[in-house]
Amino acid sequence: MRQLNPSAHAAGGICTHMSRLFAGLQIALLAVILTVGANAAVPPLLPAAATVHIKDFKYNPPALTIHVGDRVTFINDDDEAHTVTATDKSFDSEGLDTAGTWQHVFAKTGTFHYFCEMHPYMKAIIVVLPPAAK
Repeated sequence: MRQLNPSAHAAGGICTHMSRLFAGLQIALLAVILTVGANAAVPPLLPAAATVHIKDFKYNPPALTIHVGDRVTFINDDDEAHTVTATDKSFDSEGLDTAGTWQHVFAKTGTFHYFCEMHPYMKAIIVVLPPAAK
C-alpha cells in the first residue's frame, strides 16, 4: 500500500495544483465565450432610405413619407429601452436598448401608425407610397 507524504500536501500537493489549473481553465473559457458573444451579437446595417431616431421619448421625425421597398433604420438614442411597433402589428422591433438599431423594409403602400409598447404615448406615422419611378 502506498503512503502519502504529509509534507507534499502541506506544500500544495497535486490537489492544490489541479484546483489552480481548473480555475485558470474556467477563466479562459469564460473569456472566450464573452468574446465570441460580443462579436456575433449585431448584424451590419444595410443602406436605408430614411432613419428615425428615438430620443427624449419621441420618434424623430414623427412623420415620414417613403416608397414601397424602402428600408428605414430606427436608432434608439435614448437612455431607456423602446420598441417600434405597428398598431396593426404588421411590424415590431421588440425591445431596443440604448444605441440599439432595427431596420424594416416596407413592402406595401399604406399609412402605418406605430408606437412604443413600453411607453404607449410615444407615437409616429410612416406613409408608404407606390415605388418611386426609375
